[in-house]
Amino acid sequence: MSASHILVVDDEPDIRTLVKEILEDEDYTVAMAEDGASARKALRDRRPDLVLLDIWMPDVDGISLLKEWSDGEGMPCPVIMMSGHGTVETAVEATRLGAYDFLEKPLSLAKLLLTVERALEVDKLQQENIGLRRHTQHVVEPTGRSAVIQRLREQVKRIAQHDTWVLITGEPGSGRETFARYLHSQSVRRDRPFIDVGVSSISRGNSARELFGSEQGGQIHYGALEQARGGTLFLDEVADMDIEAQSQLLGALDGGAFLRVGGSEPVQIDVRIIAATQKNLQDEVQAGTFREDLFYHLNVVPLHIPPLREHREDVPELLAYYVDSYVAHEKLPYRRFDVRAQNFLRNHSWHGNVRELKNLVQRLLILGAGDEITQDEVEAALGSVGLALESGARFPVSFDQPLRQAREAFEKAYLEYQLEKHAGNVSQIAQASGMERTHLYRKLKTLGIDVKDKR
Repeated sequence: MSASHILVVDDEPDIRTLVKEILEDEDYTVAMAEDGASARKALRDRRPDLVLLDIWMPDVDGISLLKEWSDGEGMPCPVIMMSGHGTVETAVEATRLGAYDFLEKPLSLAKLLLTVERALEVDKLQQENIGLRRHTQHVVEPTGRSAVIQRLREQVKRIAQHDTWVLITGEPGSGRETFARYLHSQSVRRDRPFIDVGVSSISRGNSARELFGSEQGGQIHYGALEQARGGTLFLDEVADMDIEAQSQLLGALDGGAFLRVGGSEPVQIDVRIIAATQKNLQDEVQAGTFREDLFYHLNVVPLHIPPLREHREDVPELLAYYVDSYVAHEKLPYRRFDVRAQNFLRNHSWHGNVRELKNLVQRLLILGAGDEITQDEVEAALGSVGLALESGARFPVSFDQPLRQAREAFEKAYLEYQLEKHAGNVSQIAQASGMERTHLYRKLKTLGIDVKDKR
């Protein structure tokens, strides 16, 4: 696993060398650049975790470089400005453009190290918050006391100590991503990024840019492999990757490096890959839709997550966990499931697995009233989801509203059902609904449905 990588940009050789030695003594890896041109090249060569940027340089000033980076896809990482002739106006302008802080020369070494440490920590927290918003209250340790889940947790802890690639299989909603995140948290890469890519949500022809990044007109887009540098890249529904992207990924894995789209310099790979799928990849290999050599690359260590119906005894604990989670993080009113409701849910079929249970808890806390959740209320809530319109179940749309609103409500309920059924797999949803992918994406956006929340 790589340490945090820092780029020092300064036209004074003595300062560059001094800062490099100080940072390396603190176990950071350091690259140096003497002017704007070499700084741009250093960014192309490797995505840094932080940049120390001088303002006054011979070819281009640091403020102009900062503006150039902020005008693109946003700052690639925190930037700390340095100057021996700075003014208040310069510091304000740097901050406005997105700089984390401003250090005056001569540098205070203690302040330099403290500022670097804080900038890296703040960036890490921001990335974690982005992950939390996309994956609300993911379970740090998979919940459950059943023998099945206890064995899985111990197995994951053992796997995490070896830097091998892992292929996770299991039904939609069974907790594949939860176990992937848990594996990452138990590994030596735990302090580096965990980047998840929903392969099925990548539009055809855009896989290379999403995975490997791109260079165009001096602007650099860092793909998932570079964003996850030193950490873990989670490829969800990897079976849906198109053949061309599979070939490019295989080439990168074989060679230990890749080219960004439009780039000419190879970028080294330092990442652990965890892939997940609900399909049998060996069947996909036989069908010719998945490369056999890539399958063997990914399937170093297989890990199967059982469906919830195979560890029903964990249902009461999962119910309690998600109630506490929604109360703490979404300020929903606390309600507890009575014994009859818990017993009823232990015997529920759980076709949607843990995700179905989680969504049920949220719905009951939002729509229900009273301290206790009864079996009758649970049965009504399960019937209203519209997963199976059996005799006596409630239709998920009210008829007491204008036709346009009722149609929109039905479309939303229908697409949310399809998203849950297919675990956010856009290709399968488009096929099941008979919609063209572009039109489907537009409809999901119009209805305010986030595909990533359903993966």
